[in-house]
Amino acid sequence: MIIVFKYLIPKGFSGFTIFPFIFLKKKEDKWNRFLLNHERIHIRQQLEMLVFPFFIWYFLEFFIRLILYRNWKKAYYNISFEKEAYLNDNNADYLVNRKLYDFFKFLK
Repeated sequence: MIIVFKYLIPKGFSGFTIFPFIFLKKKEDKWNRFLLNHERIHIRQQLEMLVFPFFIWYFLEFFIRLILYRNWKKAYYNISFEKEAYLNDNNADYLVNRKLYDFFKFLK
């Protein structure tokens, strides 16, 4: 389910996902296939981790990477979940072919 609510989205972001919702900043982003595919990848990740553990892992990994990189943007882009989503958001067939827990490949 897609919800447009510009005040909920942090500055510098177009959207975020909390299963089962995709929150978008702009109404026109409903037609952005790359953004929607990116967020649908996050839905799949959240489902396979039973939602709540996903967020624990996500923020724990973010803080570890923040300590390592000392830069919040670099830490964010190096979270395994984000790496998987960004590298595959242009592949419309990715979710069809994706294997369970594929984000592990991006933990390096």
